[in-house]
Amino acid sequence: MSQDKEVTRILLELSDGKPGAAAELLERVYQELRGLARRKMRGQPRDHTLQPTALIHEAYLRLLGGGTPQWADRGHFFAAAAAAMRSILVDHARARSAQKRGGGRRRVSFSEAADPSTDHAADVLAVHESLEKLAALDPRKSATVELLFFGGLTVEEAAAVLGSSPRTVKRDWRFARAWLLQEIEK
Repeated sequence: MSQDKEVTRILLELSDGKPGAAAELLERVYQELRGLARRKMRGQPRDHTLQPTALIHEAYLRLLGGGTPQWADRGHFFAAAAAAMRSILVDHARARSAQKRGGGRRRVSFSEAADPSTDHAADVLAVHESLEKLAALDPRKSATVELLFFGGLTVEEAAAVLGSSPRTVKRDWRFARAWLLQEIEK
């Protein structure tokens, strides 16, 4: 059985309440979640107190802590995991910002925030706030950014999660990148 089908099978067992399904799911997807967490942590400050392992565990607890999960497939699960990790990083950034009473926040370009090779960290809150504005204007385009940029899904996987065509996802992605670039650089 392929990895995608195996994960989907476990997700169905989890939604049916099968004992041990959550542990089996974590074992099956842990390395992929670790890669996702590492990608998310690349843009964080060097002195960030949250480590990828802690991010994985916190996200997994959030994903499974709210009742019986209903994920359609592997892509849907990883989209939810990416959203949970993003939410944790935003919460962490807000807490740090509150501790510093606003000091240290600065505007960054979207391309700067998207480039993990830059020395300075992405301003998680600026990207989050801009993405929230986009969500209010066009939820599908915001979801496209969430899935492709934050979730690391392919265009085809994102299309399946969104219930649209790959062509629509590509068009939404182009628009959303341009819109976010303009919004963040204001």
